[in-house]
Amino acid sequence: MSAEKTLADLSDESGIPARTIRFYIARGLLDGPVKGGRSAVYTAAHVERLERIKSLQAEGRMLSEIAAMLAGDQPAVESVPTAWYQHAVAPDVYVMARADMSPWRTKQVRAAIRKLAALIESGRDE
Repeated sequence: MSAEKTLADLSDESGIPARTIRFYIARGLLDGPVKGGRSAVYTAAHVERLERIKSLQAEGRMLSEIAAMLAGDQPAVESVPTAWYQHAVAPDVYVMARADMSPWRTKQVRAAIRKLAALIESGRDE
């Protein structure tokens, strides 16, 4: 693909809908096109930035955290959080999870904890 991309090209290459790309630009997560107007031009740097955003979202990061990280600030979540959820997996096993996770990440963690509890209850090693 050429170095200059349209919004449709950028969307196709990154797998992110054009509407979401516009939202990221509005939120300051992604720079606007290098050339504006009807013939707006995006570059490989835009694709790289979108891939970084996708990667951070896959880790369960919220957009506010991602914006801070991309701006060079250290996200607040890297510090020790003050609130933790305690999950009883078995009578003698507890799992602690941060309470400041995104709802999506919390759902993933809870599913993993349920799976762990089932494995412990069944007595299997995996």
